[in-house]
Parts: sequence; structure tokens; C-alpha cells
Amino acid sequence: MTDSERARDRGVYTISVAAELSGIEPHTLRSYERAGLLTPARSHGGDRRYSDDDLSRLRHISSMALQGLNLAGIRRVLELEAENRWLQAEIETLRGSARIEHD
Repeated sequence: MTDSERARDRGVYTISVAAELSGIEPHTLRSYERAGLLTPARSHGGDRRYSDDDLSRLRHISSMALQGLNLAGIRRVLELEAENRWLQAEIETLRGSARIEHD
């Protein structure tokens, strides 16, 4: 993993900075967390710490909300997207195995 990849998923932004960067109010960020849409890292003191990946996810969540999806719908879309990524990785693994067997 490169330094930029580590930085992308490391929680570095406080809730106020994440709110400013994402354009989403802190209370909305907390409600997204309560709804299971987002799980920011926590500092040793328990404060939320948002990563660049979290901010990207927030933009995606916000886009779906603006399109009229409720929180349950957004959660389901996120679950399906995660499942799709996992299945795509499995397909690639199987393809790789099949190539090795045929060589």
C-alpha cells in the first residue's frame, strides 16, 4: 500500500472540517453514522475522524439523497455496491485461476 493510499483511508479530518469539505452539516453526518451509512474512525479520545475515502462516500450519499432516496434506500444501494465489488473481485480471482490451469 502506498503512502497516498494509506492517507486516503486514514481518518484525519474532524467532524467540523469534514462538514465544511463535504458541504454537509455535522448533525447530518452524525445521522448518517447512526443510520449505518458511514463509520468514521475515532481518535483515542473518541472524536470522529473522517478520511478522504469517507468524504468521497459522503459525496456519494449526498448525491443519492438529492435524487430522493431515503436513508434505508441509500443503505441498500451501498450494500449492493459493496457486494458487486466483492463479486467482481471473485470473478477476477476465478479468471486468474482458470488462466493458470490452462497454461
